[in-house]
Amino acid sequence: MKVLVTGGTGFVGRPTLGFLATAGHGMRVALRSPHSGLTHESVVVGELGDSTNWRPALDGIDAVVHLAARVHVMRDIAEDAEAFHRANTEGTLRLAHAAVEAGARRFVFISTVKVNGEATTDRRFDSGDAPNAVDLYSRSKLEAEVGLRQIPGLEPVIIRPPLVYGPGAKGNLARFCRLAMSGLPVPFKAIHNRRDLVGVANLASLIERCLTHPAAPGRVFLVSDGEPLSTPQLYGMICESLGCPARTFSIPVGVMRMLARPIGMLGEVNRLTQSLELDITKTRELLGWRPSVAPAVGIAEMARVFRAGVR
Repeated sequence: MKVLVTGGTGFVGRPTLGFLATAGHGMRVALRSPHSGLTHESVVVGELGDSTNWRPALDGIDAVVHLAARVHVMRDIAEDAEAFHRANTEGTLRLAHAAVEAGARRFVFISTVKVNGEATTDRRFDSGDAPNAVDLYSRSKLEAEVGLRQIPGLEPVIIRPPLVYGPGAKGNLARFCRLAMSGLPVPFKAIHNRRDLVGVANLASLIERCLTHPAAPGRVFLVSDGEPLSTPQLYGMICESLGCPARTFSIPVGVMRMLARPIGMLGEVNRLTQSLELDITKTRELLGWRPSVAPAVGIAEMARVFRAGVR
């Protein structure tokens, strides 16, 4: 099978290309701009949007893995709504229509668990739950999901991952690594949440499975490592991997939220303190898939690469 991969030079894209190559697939990488050092066939298509010309990229392609997107930002700005819609919704649907015209029916789309919502309380998220997308990023992904299901001849497979970690991770995971290496105490001790994450290698292996499994088309799959961690557990694993003591102290979660609200940091504090658990039973049973890399192993590799990159 020859696969077109968008976002192939990114954090998830690089290990995905590795899994596809190991599985014997041919690949072509769609690029926004020229990129040096690629060992796979590539084609420059420009910005992801409603006018992207996908024909040269799709010639001879059997299936598509769509990773490229305008990514989530910590604070949405109302003026960005059109930019998210143009890239994540219209850009995705234009690629999907072009794929069907070119004969590439299987279309694996990386969405986000934020389509389900921001947090769980008394039950885990399930792929069949009613959507509860609340920010610009997740709404644009949900609109793309809905549109993909309406394209005749397409075999869409939708994957909704939570926070993805691994070598080269940015955002809060990189901040945790920097905090651990600084030796500064952090106010995590009173947090008693449970959050599912997914290692980038585990996500890449599921993407490859969804490309070929006969039961995958037309379905939504949640993915995780299957081992939810509390924020203190995650931070402790990072500290241990870096050889640093985990210095934590207690601030009641309610106080943290009260202090965060006036300075516009409530969303970030909520992500640190709330639970987010996923039910991946359908993913396991229907696809015969299992996460093969344990969190302790994946987090240790992430921390090792982070330390090696610190100047």
